[in-house]
Amino acid sequence: MVRDDGKEQKAEFVMLREVLEGLRKEQKSLPSKYFYDERGSELFEMICEQEEYYPTNTEIDIMQTDISEISERIGSGVELIEFGSGSSIKTRLLLDHLDHPVKYIPVDISEEFLMKASEKISLEYPDLTVNPVAADYTRRFTLPKRNGHSTKRVIYFPGSTIGNFLPERASAFLKTHASLLKPGGGMLIGVDRKKSKERLEAAYNDSAGVTAQFNKNLLLRINRELAGTFDLTCFKHKAFYNEAEGRIEMHLVSTKNQDVTVAGEVFHFEAGETIHTENSYKYTPVEVKELFSEQYRFEEMWTDPEDLFGVYYFSVSDGERE
Repeated sequence: MVRDDGKEQKAEFVMLREVLEGLRKEQKSLPSKYFYDERGSELFEMICEQEEYYPTNTEIDIMQTDISEISERIGSGVELIEFGSGSSIKTRLLLDHLDHPVKYIPVDISEEFLMKASEKISLEYPDLTVNPVAADYTRRFTLPKRNGHSTKRVIYFPGSTIGNFLPERASAFLKTHASLLKPGGGMLIGVDRKKSKERLEAAYNDSAGVTAQFNKNLLLRINRELAGTFDLTCFKHKAFYNEAEGRIEMHLVSTKNQDVTVAGEVFHFEAGETIHTENSYKYTPVEVKELFSEQYRFEEMWTDPEDLFGVYYFSVSDGERE
């Protein structure tokens, strides 16, 4: 497909390359970041409303309970950069309590969803500069020019999205983005904690089947954007906790022997063969601190009464510069 926008064309090429590379592997896989087209983002918002999916409501409860301490720790006059902004629900808690934030920079791969959410924030906070950035934040990207009145930059990374990275990739990701922050800047991050297999698997296999729709929507997107021929009725959702690796794994399981094409390339599936679509690592507080140990200093952690989830604040070590 030819597009006038060079950036869109490049993004489409990258997606095609990464999808084909994943499907050529012995264990077929797809990058989880491609869940988030507009429909995928909407489905994820629906997942967060499901009774079994505890992370979102638990994180919101922590933020509501400890927002005074959290906002005081972040400080005044900040530029708040949010990765994976979604609908920015949790961000409103911060913006309502931070002392004179000077700029809000939501960053999300789903441009349409991002722009709609940013417009709402702009209307609700007319005195706040809102600069949305449509980008793949798992890679290096350019931020808007720094506001001369800001005291520091703080990245907000909620939702335990850090768990979607392999641990070594998570560490590299954190190191890369430390370079966006001046000394004194920091990161406020939500991280899901290890817990019972039953509690975890229920969260990713909701009874309403919304997570299954979310998982299959990835195939719909490939059909639409990359000339795929996936028959969604021939794949089923599967999510389970891999205790040895400390992660939830999401897969799409082929229900029969079948051939599928993507951009003209044929891929064969045996009955029972899977496409690995997502990991969601769970971390103890000690493991979280180890992930951040090279570039950041641990400052504080807030959790819920059941210790289901943690919200952490790390400041950037003195050695990091823009």
